[in-house]
Amino acid sequence: MVKYRAAVAFILTMFAVVLVGFSSVAEAKTLSYTPAQVEEIQTYAAEVSELRDRLPELAKLIQDENWTFTRNFIHGPLGELRAKMAYISRSLVPTEQAKARAQATETFKGLVAIDAAAEKKDYKAAIRNFGKATKSLDAFLDLVPEA
Repeated sequence: MVKYRAAVAFILTMFAVVLVGFSSVAEAKTLSYTPAQVEEIQTYAAEVSELRDRLPELAKLIQDENWTFTRNFIHGPLGELRAKMAYISRSLVPTEQAKARAQATETFKGLVAIDAAAEKKDYKAAIRNFGKATKSLDAFLDLVPEA
């Protein structure tokens, strides 16, 4: 009788472990945002979007070949972009985090390349990398959840 109870207890324990294990997988697949999370992400996304709206100023500086102010603009107003995008990336659901980090990295590579091109006074490289940075920033903002 004691062996029977031990066997039943063991089977019930294994059943409970399996049940709990599979329920957390189902829950992980349906991750979503709370309203508070969306609001906080939207706050940072609005700031990133404002910086995105200032990119035509950078395009004008590149077009005018004003290299000093091009570099100043990248390090000045756009200097906060990395921190804001990193915060948003960390706040997204795990399935979107990798995509967001990849787009953020591409944006930063583009800005670094623009800075290097401005230092060399290379118009073609600057405008080419401006297009890449803008495209990846837009793709990043597309990953932000809507309110």
